Amino acid sequence: MSANTPPVLEIRDLHKAYGSLEVLKGVSVSANAGCVVSLIGSSGSGKSTLLRCANLLEDSQQGEILFSGEPVTWKGHAMNRHPADHRQVTRIRTNLSMVFQQFNLWAHMTILQNVMEAPVTVLGEDPSVVEPRARALLEKVGIGDKCDVFPAQMSGGQQQRAAIARALCMEPKALLFDEPTSALDPELEQEVVKVIKDLAAEGRTMIIVTHDMRLAADVSDHVIFLHQGKIEEEGPPEDLFGAPKTERLQQFLSATVPA
Repeated sequence: MSANTPPVLEIRDLHKAYGSLEVLKGVSVSANAGCVVSLIGSSGSGKSTLLRCANLLEDSQQGEILFSGEPVTWKGHAMNRHPADHRQVTRIRTNLSMVFQQFNLWAHMTILQNVMEAPVTVLGEDPSVVEPRARALLEKVGIGDKCDVFPAQMSGGQQQRAAIARALCMEPKALLFDEPTSALDPELEQEVVKVIKDLAAEGRTMIIVTHDMRLAADVSDHVIFLHQGKIEEEGPPEDLFGAPKTERLQQFLSATVPA
């Protein structure tokens, strides 16, 4: 990547509150093209909120969000701040595909229809063009034989892999994962972990909120440890997991990483 190329996603000094509860207290995150950034921390530390603010699913009260160098435009201030340009929001969201903890597949559609839906309805692509891409992506994540079944007929691991294929079908510049394995039992979790590792090996730009420290250590270029809405420590995974500097991170890892 050229030194002059801006990050795919850059967040500067982001603040987010729900009423009097301040969840993010000036967080800055940057994800360059081809990099994997993992966000770790205890429940309530602000990880998922940060991801939702990055994708403009939540409004933040202060700070900047830039997509490929383009800043989000805002109107209003503080608790009344909202994105000013809905077309910009749509454009950014189509390039930042999000994979949720609970899959969020449409129950009344087949898996193939789920994967095809957004490119056809949001981007206006021809279904005859989208279908072979969708089928190829379902093959890629290991469920090519499930095109014609409905989500309820699949395991949680299969549904999450379908959700990943759906995100990829938008051909986004970055993927955002919000605890993609936390709703799965350990055996099914490994199916999804393998897909995420394969995507990382391909050089996909990803931001991953995860409770799985092994996944974060294996796939990340940069790890951020959030504590009470602030970045407590950040750096390469070998530093954070191998030689944590802060007492809080040491406590967190001793409680979450198997001996």
